[in-house]
Amino acid sequence: MNKEHVYSICGMCTVRCPIQAEVVDGKVEYIQGNPHAGGIEGSLCPRGAAGTALTYDEERPQTPMIRTGERGEGKWRSVSWDEALDYVAARLTEIQEKYGKDSVLLSDRGGPFRDFYRAFLRGIGTANYNNHDSACARNVQNAALSVFGFGRKGVSYDLKNAKHIVLQQRNIFEAINVAEVNNTLGAIENGCKLTVIDIRANVPATKADNFFMVRPGTDYAFNLAVIHSLIFDDLYDKQFVADWVEDFDKLKEFVREYTPEWAEGETGVKADALRDFCRQLAEAAPSVLWHPGWMTARYTDSFYMSRTIYIINSLLGAIGAKGGLPFMNKPGDVDAKGLNSFMNIYPKPEGKRADGVGWMEGRKHFDAGPGLVNLAYEAAESENPYPIKAYIAHRHDPLMAFPDVADVKSMWDNIELLVSATFSWSDTAWNADVVLPISPYLERDDTIMTKNGPKPAFQIRKRCIEPVYDTKAIWEIYAGLAKRMGLDDLAYDKIEDIWNFQLEGTGVTIEDFDETGIVPLTDEALYKPVKEGAFKTPSGKIQIIDEKLEADGQPSLKPYVSPERPPEDKFRITFGRCALHTQGHTVNNALLFERKPENVLWIHTSRAEALGIANDEYVTVSNNGYQGKIKAFVTDFVHPECVFMLHGFGHTLPVESRAKGKGVADNQLMPKGIRKYDKCGGAVAMQEHFVTVSKG
Repeated sequence: MNKEHVYSICGMCTVRCPIQAEVVDGKVEYIQGNPHAGGIEGSLCPRGAAGTALTYDEERPQTPMIRTGERGEGKWRSVSWDEALDYVAARLTEIQEKYGKDSVLLSDRGGPFRDFYRAFLRGIGTANYNNHDSACARNVQNAALSVFGFGRKGVSYDLKNAKHIVLQQRNIFEAINVAEVNNTLGAIENGCKLTVIDIRANVPATKADNFFMVRPGTDYAFNLAVIHSLIFDDLYDKQFVADWVEDFDKLKEFVREYTPEWAEGETGVKADALRDFCRQLAEAAPSVLWHPGWMTARYTDSFYMSRTIYIINSLLGAIGAKGGLPFMNKPGDVDAKGLNSFMNIYPKPEGKRADGVGWMEGRKHFDAGPGLVNLAYEAAESENPYPIKAYIAHRHDPLMAFPDVADVKSMWDNIELLVSATFSWSDTAWNADVVLPISPYLERDDTIMTKNGPKPAFQIRKRCIEPVYDTKAIWEIYAGLAKRMGLDDLAYDKIEDIWNFQLEGTGVTIEDFDETGIVPLTDEALYKPVKEGAFKTPSGKIQIIDEKLEADGQPSLKPYVSPERPPEDKFRITFGRCALHTQGHTVNNALLFERKPENVLWIHTSRAEALGIANDEYVTVSNNGYQGKIKAFVTDFVHPECVFMLHGFGHTLPVESRAKGKGVADNQLMPKGIRKYDKCGGAVAMQEHFVTVSKG
C-alpha cells in the first residue's frame, strides 16, 4: 500500500479552504482541512469532506461533448479534446471576424484562479468578462466603493479579535467559510457578543446574544434607526468621525426623522431593544464587526443596507481597527513581491463593455471589473450596444442562479455559440452547444493564488490524483484554445512552467510549497493605521455623499420607502443556504444528497394554522405558472409575511438521478426576476416576489 498526503485547495464552494488529502494507491480516501492554515485547525465543512463523492461520481460529464439536437434536448456526441477545442476555437474566430472582437462573453464565479483565462480573454480582444456577483454580493462591492473608494475586499473581517459581531444578510454558520466559523466561535468563547438580524432564526441566531427578526425588506430601516441612535444618543466615535468622515452633518440631518420608535413600526423591533443594542455596540467599539452582507441580491434597496453598514462601522471607529474591519494587506504591504500576472501580457481591450458598466448613463458608478452579467444578457437579447454571439459559462450555472429559467434562456436566443466549462452537470451545461469537462479540484493543478489578509500568503492547488475520466484542468483547456488562436504566450504544456512564470522575482520556489502547501509572506499580522491615502475617495476620507452615485442620478442618502406587503393570501418568497450544499451544485452529490435530499418550506405557525397546514406535510407553493410540492416546516421562528426555502433544489435533468424531482426550485417562483435589479448596487432583487401556499 502506497499512502501519501497532498496539500491542495478545496473546490466545493467559492471559499476555497486549504486542505490535506490522504491518497492511498492513487485514490483519495480522506480529506481534512490543512492543519497548517490559520483558522482552519484541520477542520472542514461537510461539503469539503464530500469532495471524494464529486471525484468518483459517474453522473458528471466524463468527456467533451458537442450538441447534436436542439438546445436542452439532451442529444450529444462525445468527441476528443482535439475536436472539441478545434471546434470552439474555430467558432470563436469565425464569430469575432463577423461580429467584432467584443462579441464574445465569458462569465464565471469569480475567485483567485481567474488570471490565466482572463488573460486569454484579453488576448482575443474582448472586453466582456463578467462574474456571477449580480446574483450574490455586487451590492456590497458597490456600497464599499461608494463609501471608501475601494471595494469590499479592501477591508478584512477580524472575527477572532472582535468584541461584538453583527450578522445581517450573512449566515456565517451555514454559508460556511471554515476559518470564519472557527474564528467567530473562538471570539464568542472569549466573550464576544453576537447579534443576528434576519427574517428567520437561522443557525447563527441560535447562538446570538441579540436576535432581531425583522419584517422582510426592512433592513435599511433598521440600520437608519441604528445610525440615529448612535448619533443622537451620543454613542459614536467623535474623534474618528471628525478626522475621517466627510459630510457627517448631512448624515446627521438625514437620519433625524428615522428614530427607533419610527423603525419599530417598520421592522417590528422594539425601540428600547434597538437602543440597548446600540449601547452594546458603543461599549465594544472599536472592536465591532458589523458584516456588510454576503448574498445581498435580495431587495431593491439592499445596496443601502450594505452602505449604511459601512457607515455604522465608520461611526464606531471600526474601520482599520483590530477586532473590526482592518485594511486588507497584499504582498506589497509586507514588503513582498506579488505574483506575476498573465493578464499583464496583453493590453486591456479597447472596446466598451456590452453591459454598459463604466460608460453608459446610469451605470458609470458600478465597478467595471466583473460588471453585471444580467445586463450583458440584456445586451445579447437586444444586440444593443452590439451583438453578443458567443458565450462561455465557466464554472457558472446562470439558469440555476438567476430567476425564471425560461426567461433567462430567451435572453440567449441570439447567441450562436454557448460553451459550458464545468465539472458537473447543470441546467446551463444541459442547454449548451459544447461541454468542456473540467477535472474536479482533486484531479487538477491550478495557478498559484494569493491569499490577502492580515498575514498575506501564497497558496497552491496541486493535483492529488490523476483524472478519473477524460477531463482537463482549467489551464489546459485555455492553453489549448490559446494554441489554436495564435496566443503563443499562453500556449503552456506544463503547470510547472506556469508556476515558474508566476513566481519569477518573488524569491519563492515551487519547492517551498512542499512542506505545508502555503508560503506565508510575513510572520506577524499587520494592522495598518488609518492614515492619509487610506481611502480612495476625492477627499481622502470616508464619504457620506458619493459624487459618482449622484452623477448617475442615484441619491447617496436615499429616503426610506416601506416595502410592499404581500397580499392577504400570499407570502414573500425568501431563500438561503445550508451547510450541506453549495447552491444547486452539490445536490446530486451522493454523500450530501443522503444528508439533505430536498428543501422544506419554513412557514409561520399562525399562517400555517389558518391554511390548515400541519408540520411535515407536503404543500403546494406556486407562482409564475410554476408549482411544486414541498414539505412544510411549521415554526414561530420565521416572519409571518414570508416563507423560506433553501436555494438550489427542484432539479429536472435526467443525468442527475438523485437530485431530479426533489424539492422546489425557488428561482422558478420569480417571474422575469433577472430584469428587476438594484440600480445603485447592481444586484438582482430576488426577494421581491410573492407566492401562494396551499394544502396538499
